[in-house]
Amino acid sequence: MGGRRMSKARLEAFSDGVLAILITIMVLELKVPHGSDWEALRPLLPPLLVYLLSFVFLGIYWNNHHHMLHATSRINGTILWANLHLLFWLSLVPFVTGWMGESHYEALPTAAYGVVLLLAGIAYVVLQNTIIKDQGPGSTLAAAVGRDLKGKISAALYAVAIPLAFVRQWISDLIYVSVALLWLVPDRRIESQLRD
Repeated sequence: MGGRRMSKARLEAFSDGVLAILITIMVLELKVPHGSDWEALRPLLPPLLVYLLSFVFLGIYWNNHHHMLHATSRINGTILWANLHLLFWLSLVPFVTGWMGESHYEALPTAAYGVVLLLAGIAYVVLQNTIIKDQGPGSTLAAAVGRDLKGKISAALYAVAIPLAFVRQWISDLIYVSVALLWLVPDRRIESQLRD
């Protein structure tokens, strides 16, 4: 199955659908306030903030996944499995988001959040490298990715944040926000390669 070529449209549609469902699951986990004043919102602030962070992360993955597939000319079975591997780790984002929010950022849920983000990042790199291996070092994606400095910095930050959650949990939270901000700055590598 690894050598058979197929359309990338189904892969894109399936991945988009999974990400949309994950965002829906996360928002449905948010509780309705028990009251109608500002004070009623206070206990919901931690879950709401981690929901916002997770929404941003899923949005970043959706955006980058879209650009990566746009630079991909063909799909094979190995790429499909690498994509499913990425979606598996992303499917755990609602779970760790809910746990971290409900626990008000206790150490273990905060570390678990980082583990899922790290493994999703690794899975993304695996998918990226699988596509590059199939399409060759001269492909548009290979040229766009280059040394992938942002990806390496992100992985290193996650690896630091996970154990730090058991020392100073708020530092881990700041690291997660920093990684999100790093990726919120538009990454034009693939777009510029496609234009060239």
